[in-house]
Amino acid sequence: MDHAHQIADETSDADPGETTTLYRLIGGETGLRRLVDRFYAIMDKDPAAADIRAMHGDDLAPVQEKLFAFLSGWLGGPRLYGGCVMGAHRAFSIGPEERDQWLMCMTRALAESAVDPQVRALLERPFFAIADFMRNREARSDDPENG
Repeated sequence: MDHAHQIADETSDADPGETTTLYRLIGGETGLRRLVDRFYAIMDKDPAAADIRAMHGDDLAPVQEKLFAFLSGWLGGPRLYGGCVMGAHRAFSIGPEERDQWLMCMTRALAESAVDPQVRALLERPFFAIADFMRNREARSDDPENG
């Protein structure tokens, strides 16, 4: 199990060597499904996520299940994802704009899925890291900040 996504459980009566995973802290399978469902609902409807929405087909169900499977193992739950997450994104041009759209959707989904604010704070850095890791280009050349 990836120890970067575990938290020492100092508040329970569990053995001192046991850990609580982020998967458990967001509510296990039920909490993760709620989060992923909300993420895709936001991405599907919010015009601010139009670029990343355009990367997906009309039917979001298959990719929704893939994100659920990936996040399950990544957060310390059951390892359900059998592919290479980078390979799944290579076909797309992903820069800071797309990363930020993904993060906007995930940040909103976390807030709207009843994830505890302390747990959301714990997830900020790891979610940024995984989103940034998917980038395969710098900012768009037509971005005014690239002047």
